[in-house]
Amino acid sequence: MPENPARSRPRRDIGRYVNDALRDRYFAACDAVYAMGAPARFETDVETSFGTTHVYRYGPTDPADESRTPVVLIHGSGGCSAQWYPNTPGLSARRPVYALDTPGDPGRSVHREPMWQPERAAQWLDEALDALGLDRVHLVGSSYGGWLTLNMAHRRPGRLASVTLLDPGGLEKVGLRFFTWIFVSLFATFAPKALRPRLAAWLEQPVLVVPELRAWVRAGVRAFRIRRPAPLPLTEDELRSIRTPLYLVMGRRSLLVHPKRQLERVPRLVAGARAEIVADTGHGPAIDHPRLLNAKMLNFMDDVDSLVPTPDA
Repeated sequence: MPENPARSRPRRDIGRYVNDALRDRYFAACDAVYAMGAPARFETDVETSFGTTHVYRYGPTDPADESRTPVVLIHGSGGCSAQWYPNTPGLSARRPVYALDTPGDPGRSVHREPMWQPERAAQWLDEALDALGLDRVHLVGSSYGGWLTLNMAHRRPGRLASVTLLDPGGLEKVGLRFFTWIFVSLFATFAPKALRPRLAAWLEQPVLVVPELRAWVRAGVRAFRIRRPAPLPLTEDELRSIRTPLYLVMGRRSLLVHPKRQLERVPRLVAGARAEIVADTGHGPAIDHPRLLNAKMLNFMDDVDSLVPTPDA
């Protein structure tokens, strides 16, 4: 019986690789970036209603820290967990760290069902954490991963010890200035080598001057097709509903959010929230200033954990 064309046609709501050859080239570029960070202790795959989620497990350095509340990292759109290469050494020195490849983005997860809708996105993350046996975590999200993290804090906060948002989505509608920056930055990866340092400084894009990052980004754009709309921001009432300890970090020259506006707005809406602006960076504070951000995030998590009563208390 001939194959039904409708069944063989790729679904328009599922992220996919263009072909196996480009996927394998992308994986090789990812591995070169992973090699610049901490070595993963192991990798695993967990099943959810939306596909298979690939997970990298790091640290901690001291076995005595295995019992500490773990950190879970959620990367930005168009990338994978390789994004966290500057941060895994510092974070995993103190705590267990799990980095998840989001289904629907280029990575080693396998996307089978759409999950861009807010409730589905929260369900995916809750199921992934459950499959990993994680009942309490410090959740950290960057950019689109920040929206996933913020959405989780609103819809399914039960597993969350804290949330850290790094120049996140979910606070404002994504504007033309951000999409223009993304397009110009991608175009700049094709610039002559002599021009790349100047363009990197102007665009605040380290991918232009780090060969492994440049190869990784270009390979991902060629290999993978993202099939989801930009997420809508949470309403003020939704933000007011959040009770999880929250830490917001924004780059002074962010093009995704208006930092000064959110510096006032988020602590006003989310009880007890911390918010700060980091100088000399735009959309990538954790990449541009990893030691500073690692220390700030760990201090925040330590403060949160110190408020949890011990069994003997």
